[in-house]
Amino acid sequence: MSESGVERSMAGRTVLVTGASDGIGAEAARVLAGRGATVLVTGRSAEKLRPVAAAVGTEPLVADYSRLDDVRRLAAEVAERLGPDGRLDVLLNNAGGTFDPRRRTHDGHEPNFQVNHLAAYLLTRLLEPQLTRAPSLVVNTSSIGNLMGKIVLDDLDHERRRVLELPAYGTGKLMNIVFTRGLAQRWGPAGVASVAVHPGPVGSSFGRDSRLFGLLYRTPLKKLATISVPDGAAPLVWLAERGPDPEVDGRYFSRFTADGKENKQARDQRIIDGLWERSADLVGLS
Repeated sequence: MSESGVERSMAGRTVLVTGASDGIGAEAARVLAGRGATVLVTGRSAEKLRPVAAAVGTEPLVADYSRLDDVRRLAAEVAERLGPDGRLDVLLNNAGGTFDPRRRTHDGHEPNFQVNHLAAYLLTRLLEPQLTRAPSLVVNTSSIGNLMGKIVLDDLDHERRRVLELPAYGTGKLMNIVFTRGLAQRWGPAGVASVAVHPGPVGSSFGRDSRLFGLLYRTPLKKLATISVPDGAAPLVWLAERGPDPEVDGRYFSRFTADGKENKQARDQRIIDGLWERSADLVGLS
């Protein structure tokens, strides 16, 4: 059900859900397909993704966000699935997590930066033709953890400063909001709305790559500190149903509530422009 308790039809709309192997991504994909949407799903685990893809009536699109070439291949596969004149009505940029910052990605980046922001930035940019063929919506899954973040434009990979896992994760989630604002400013005139959302502390496999979060999620504290996967997916579904509503464009929601608590950098125009431009340089889209 949506926040209002009324289910809205998604018939005729095409949705791509990233991070759909399990958790809130898988749940959102199933719910949206059940409401009539054509749903494409991607995740890094072929084994986990296969039953989700089968449930929504599609073939899995496997991609590892720690490899930017996987993201480029994913964008090409999505474009092929949609066809030469195909459109993408909703992009749910849900893939992400928290990672040990000492374990650099295949591309040499700090993992919280690449997996939470840079890969989603690249995918979204590459899908611009499909997103701009019709009014569309990009939903970026962020977190209250954005309050712990700090974006340093000349050190996005934490190469010249001490890096700890929680602040690095928070910075990635802050970047989700900053990217949302940059996207709204640049693509809004072309009919693409963008929104960021904190789904709540969900009791899923989030944090499985983190020693710190993994410890919490393997103890009874998980049940006390988290909400269910369906509850966590509900804000994503609700926003997808709304589509390119000008009322959500460029905003950050804490579950169903607009203008959630956010880091002051999230509205700093220098940071908004700088992150867009430096991200473009890093993925070769300058």
